[in-house]
Amino acid sequence: MHIGQLNLQDKIMPDSFFASTKTRKRKRSVSTAEGARGAKKILRKGKSSSQDTKLTHASARRGGAADEELNSDKTDSEGGGIDDIDLRADVQPETSGDEDEQETPAEKRLRLAKLYLESVKDGLAEGEFDAAEIDRELISERLRQDVLEHSGKVHLFVADFYDFTSTSPLRCRGHRFSVTSAVASDDVQFLYTSGKEGTINKWSLQSGKKIATFYKQRVSKGKEKALPQDIQGHTDEILSLAVSSDGRYLASGSKDRRVGIWDVEKDEWVKGFGGHKDSVSSVAFRKGTQQLYTGSFDRTIKLFDLSAMGYIETLFGHQDTILCLDALRGETAVTAGARDRTIRFWKIADESQLVFRGGGKSAIRELLEGGAFEGHEDEEHMNGVEVDGPKSNKGKEKMKERKYAEGSMECVAMIDETTFVSGGDTGSICLWNTQKKKPVYTQTLCHGFHEVQSSTEGLVRTPRWITAVASLRYSDMFVSGSWDGDVRFWKLDQKLRSFSLVGSIPAPGVVNSLQLLALPKGALDNASWREKEQRPPTKSPVQPALLVVGLGQEHRLGRWLSVKGEGVTNATIVHIIYPRT
Repeated sequence: MHIGQLNLQDKIMPDSFFASTKTRKRKRSVSTAEGARGAKKILRKGKSSSQDTKLTHASARRGGAADEELNSDKTDSEGGGIDDIDLRADVQPETSGDEDEQETPAEKRLRLAKLYLESVKDGLAEGEFDAAEIDRELISERLRQDVLEHSGKVHLFVADFYDFTSTSPLRCRGHRFSVTSAVASDDVQFLYTSGKEGTINKWSLQSGKKIATFYKQRVSKGKEKALPQDIQGHTDEILSLAVSSDGRYLASGSKDRRVGIWDVEKDEWVKGFGGHKDSVSSVAFRKGTQQLYTGSFDRTIKLFDLSAMGYIETLFGHQDTILCLDALRGETAVTAGARDRTIRFWKIADESQLVFRGGGKSAIRELLEGGAFEGHEDEEHMNGVEVDGPKSNKGKEKMKERKYAEGSMECVAMIDETTFVSGGDTGSICLWNTQKKKPVYTQTLCHGFHEVQSSTEGLVRTPRWITAVASLRYSDMFVSGSWDGDVRFWKLDQKLRSFSLVGSIPAPGVVNSLQLLALPKGALDNASWREKEQRPPTKSPVQPALLVVGLGQEHRLGRWLSVKGEGVTNATIVHIIYPRT
């Protein structure tokens, strides 16, 4: 400050309070509120004329540089004083009740929780329910569901509540060749199917009609050959589909070695990711995110982030082609490695993997572990027993089961973040847990035998392998498929130690794809194909479930298996599994 400014200040403010050298200094230990009250008290004493009052209000309204210059100048000249007194405290607006300075952290959390519950009421009510029912059922159920889903453990024990009798399903026929994959969006509004001819169909689950088709692209040969990044679609068979949780993106894996990304809201191609050196056999989204996992015949897994449309990393470990991949909410994934006979549980954040070895044992391992001697003991025990006796039948069944050594892990599905099931080419389903290297439980010959009449060997019986498995997320129910004409439902026990058959639904043909998801409340109430007269509304602790089955006359990966007969078509069947009345 200059001396001229000081003289000007003395002329403008001749008040004794501002000119006094005995200005009281506020103690540093005094709180802000006490300081403000002290300032008000001093100002009331110092008001002796109307000129002082006008100056006080004028100085309170003036902000910025003028006040700072005035305060710093007086402080420098008088050693403090007006700098220690908050003159603007008298004209500060009062704080609102929502942002009270005296509010404790606990009170703030309580206030925010009440605001959240009010928003939940507004979102769920819509004039259809009374407040008591909302408070008692909907809000508590939603909060509990959020907590349980984030826990990553099985918490829905619902298998006993469903009726697995045959219903009138929705049949979607739009592919010339076998359906390779069929998935529905989480809101159960749309269905997406792919076929061996290389097309993707989009269906409305409300009307059951096809509303869009993404066709296979033709590749020009010769000098004018198009680059892969310029092709707006796939150029070969499509093997797998997956829909993001928000329903915006559809991912597709194809034999053309690319991962296709489609914007299904605009029904257009977005991008094609390369990098795989062989066919992309399986794709899966991480639940609740736009993170995508892809598995390929090149024995690698790749991660992509669709929020940035970029590649993240590649995971190595399998010694053979990857046939199936599945993921849930956590940063984990599980894959089936075909003839390396392993299921691998990938921990993405830790950059590690757990290896679970399935399949039958070799002859050397059987000999080392005493398995060969156990077989001889069974034969010796069978000597001298009647052929028609029950003991001999048990012995024969054991011997038959021992003959079928599992050579390939075909499919896998996660039940929760630490439990999953797998299917192999011996027709057996294994239940796994990340805490044990060996299967927790194994059910053999789940879909019976495939019989072939040979001119030299006579009747040859081989087990039907498991072509697809799927689970109702975080529940005790999962389904499996083969080509015996049925999709079978299995129920896990309370301790997740075993499972048993609870029902089946007809599915003629080769089951190439399965999806099982909970039906949101009121999602398909107005669907034109849904039966209404046979299912009156009843109060049940569970919601209906939606089963999507992709069927074909051939296996999705080859033509070594062909099933023909009455009712066998290349179609997608959608069933609604109702609770018991």
